[in-house]
Amino acid sequence: MKKELQNKINRRDFFKLAGTGTAVGAAALYGCSGKKENTDSESAALGEVPTDKMTYRTNPTTGDRVSLLGYGCMRWPTRKRSDGEGDEIDQEAVNELVDYAIAHGVNYFDTAPVYVQGLSERATGIALKRHPREKFFIATKLSNFNSTTQTREGAIALYRNSFKELQVDYIDYMLLHSIGSGGMDALHARYLDNGMLDFLLKEREAGHIRNLGFSYHGDVEVFDYLLAHHDEYKWDFVQIQLNYIDWKHAKEMNDRNTDAEYLYNELLKRGIPAVIMEPLLGGRLSRLNDHLVGRLKQHRPQNSVASWAFRYAGTFPNVLTVLSGMTYMEHLQDNLRTYSPLEPCTEEELELLEDTAQRMLQYPTVPCNDCKYCMPCPYGLDIPAILLHYNRCVNEGNVPKSGQDENYREARRAFLVGYDRSVPKLRQASHCTGCNQCNPHCPQNIDIPKKLQEIDRFVEDLKQERI
Repeated sequence: MKKELQNKINRRDFFKLAGTGTAVGAAALYGCSGKKENTDSESAALGEVPTDKMTYRTNPTTGDRVSLLGYGCMRWPTRKRSDGEGDEIDQEAVNELVDYAIAHGVNYFDTAPVYVQGLSERATGIALKRHPREKFFIATKLSNFNSTTQTREGAIALYRNSFKELQVDYIDYMLLHSIGSGGMDALHARYLDNGMLDFLLKEREAGHIRNLGFSYHGDVEVFDYLLAHHDEYKWDFVQIQLNYIDWKHAKEMNDRNTDAEYLYNELLKRGIPAVIMEPLLGGRLSRLNDHLVGRLKQHRPQNSVASWAFRYAGTFPNVLTVLSGMTYMEHLQDNLRTYSPLEPCTEEELELLEDTAQRMLQYPTVPCNDCKYCMPCPYGLDIPAILLHYNRCVNEGNVPKSGQDENYREARRAFLVGYDRSVPKLRQASHCTGCNQCNPHCPQNIDIPKKLQEIDRFVEDLKQERI
């Protein structure tokens, strides 16, 4: 991981190296078309899925034997409601995924009151209730983000409701949700001044919570404060964002983020297990440029691109479990193969992934992880779809900088046609009013209205052929 990329390359050179001159036609029909694919960039490698080879890690506090693959319940499959009024969770599909995961060794399920627009806990509880309680560990969060849930009474009501939705009488892993967002002021308002942290500590003593921790995004002062008080709070685990980009380059992507190398090592010093979120960086590490895919395939031709990121996260010994929001069976099966059993990355492979990370930093994707915390938009925009379409086209070389670019017309058409297919016109960036209601909810600290305005200007310039 210490190897530096010797020869930095500019964006135009990168796309030449990646062979976009010959690939852009296919990209216009595939990656930039806006079609929703069930697999990401060859993500589901073929092969048998073992039922008895899952890698497990032991929680030093409770002795829990936790599957290295954890199920993130933020992206449960949805379907259109029968009355046509929006979407609902496809419970049958959720049940099938949960059954398959448990049958193949997965026993950690991570949800929250705010996931899937408030529907995830209930769907997760329904699916898991069909299995013996000792077969799984449930993780959920105290998502007291708004003023009504930041009072002691409101926060306790939210906490109690998680038990009801999940249909359990104890929570295996309870988290203070998204600590660091809003800085120390938010920590005081949500957990310290209202006595909620003291309340949760007492709930752990009473056995209603078996493990208490927090998930971290944002201001590192908050992270450092909570770890400085570890002797008092005795954190059982902490959830951090870790992948081969964020290990050394989180601050390069956003100066308000913190490199995972620092977060992980601070936990390691104190013997606190790390739960890993965003191993794929919102899917971006499974949808690499063709050139980067080719480099990985040279080393492991039968393995999916996504498996590299999962192997990377699992290689660290202080990692208890790695969460993946697996919407489709293909993703679940691919991740099961990766961790049944885990084959840790070699030093050579770690250097290759650091090299890949530095190459990815050469072109300007938006650090959107498709968490949908910004949704719903009061003006109806599909914010994640806008940002993810832009990122796909950047990765594929379909974001021309000028009319002089090679294959300008093909790239221009790929971006515009794909935009209309990905995002209905009434939900596109042109309808952003700059109300700023989305910004406080973004764990990646993206200035969403500013980015949407930039994308809208870019779209209009493409339409008028001003670039």
